[in-house]
Amino acid sequence: MTLIAADFGKLGRSTLMSVASMLALAILAPVLVAALRADSIPAVKLNADQIAPRAIEELTGRNVTRDYAYAWRDLAAASESARADLLNDYFTGFAKDKLVRRIADQQKTGVRIRYIDHGHNVRALFYAPDGGEMQLVDNAQLEIEIRDGSKIIYREKVNQQYLVLMTPGADRWFVRSLDQLADHP
Repeated sequence: MTLIAADFGKLGRSTLMSVASMLALAILAPVLVAALRADSIPAVKLNADQIAPRAIEELTGRNVTRDYAYAWRDLAAASESARADLLNDYFTGFAKDKLVRRIADQQKTGVRIRYIDHGHNVRALFYAPDGGEMQLVDNAQLEIEIRDGSKIIYREKVNQQYLVLMTPGADRWFVRSLDQLADHP
């Protein structure tokens, strides 16, 4: 009987250690993923010198720049992994609807789009008098890869221009509209 109890005790400790390890991994995984995502935020430079009809406050400019960078980080992650839920934090309205449809199409075809972001030069055009919306033009430097599984079927470096509408939320700015403009040299 003593031998059986000793073996059960070893099995219990081993199982307990395995469960504890898995629990620790489950708790730490979101923190590690968030840290890795934070490291991959693209560079965004905002020029608001010509904005009308009102100027942007310094804090608003910093917040718009930060949130636009986070939006592009999330767009890249969502496109590469075909996970529309990654768009929830910084996209809303038409922009989110369009991107969710694009990701659904990717899921159907098995094709993935990978954005390698080399930065954004953003010019603020319009800031509503009530602070309820801001219109931007983004000159984005991107590398776009289209993949079928692990195989790259298309790759191109582009300077792409986007017309962007951002609106404030309770604690961040959201990309409400993101429209690609004609090819930009």
